[in-house]
Amino acid sequence: MSLRFKSSILALAFAPAFILFVQAPLLPAFAQTSNWQIDPAHANAQFKVTHLGISKVQGEFTNVTGTVQLDEADPTKSVVNATIDTATVYTRNESRDKDLKDNFFEVTKYPTMTFVSKSITRGADGKLQITGDFTLHGVTKPVTFAVDGPTEAIKDPWGNQRRGASATATIHRSDFGITKYPGVIGEEIAITLDIEFIKK
Repeated sequence: MSLRFKSSILALAFAPAFILFVQAPLLPAFAQTSNWQIDPAHANAQFKVTHLGISKVQGEFTNVTGTVQLDEADPTKSVVNATIDTATVYTRNESRDKDLKDNFFEVTKYPTMTFVSKSITRGADGKLQITGDFTLHGVTKPVTFAVDGPTEAIKDPWGNQRRGASATATIHRSDFGITKYPGVIGEEIAITLDIEFIKK
C-alpha cells in the first residue's frame, strides 16, 4: 500500500472528527434553565407609607406564592410570577387591618395582587431590574423592581435546593384606584419583597 493511499485513508477516517472539532465553537449553546417555587413559609411582602406626613406606618402580607423560571447562563432571560393574598395584610393593629381589607384593598372583590415579569435588565450597578405587570385593586400597571440576588443555590438540611432574593419598588396608590384619606395617608408606597425559592 502506497504512502499516498494510506494518507488518504487516514484523512477520510479523521475528517468527521476534525470537522466537528472545528465547528463545535460555532454551534449554539443550549440555555440551561431551572424551575423554582416561592416558599410561602420563607417569603414576605412588606410595605411602608407615610402617615400625616410625620411618620411611617409599616405592614406586610404573609402569603406570597409564585414561580421563577431561571436562566442559569443569563438571568435577564428568566421569568417571574408572584401572587400575594391581600387578606393576609397585617400592621399590628386589628382595626387598621380591617379598614385596609374592607376599604382599601377590598379583599372580597380583589383577593389577590399579582406580578408577571415582562423584561429583565441589569442596571449600572450590575443588579437586576425586573419590569412587569403589577395588578392591584383590579388595576394593572407596569412596575420595576430592583433586585438583590438571586443568591447562589444551597442545599438545606432536608436536601432541597434553595436560593434567596430581595426586591424593592415604589408605587403610587392612586394609580391603582386606592385614594381614601388623601393628606392623611401618603401617596407613595414603598414595597420590599424578601423571598426564598425551592427548586422543583
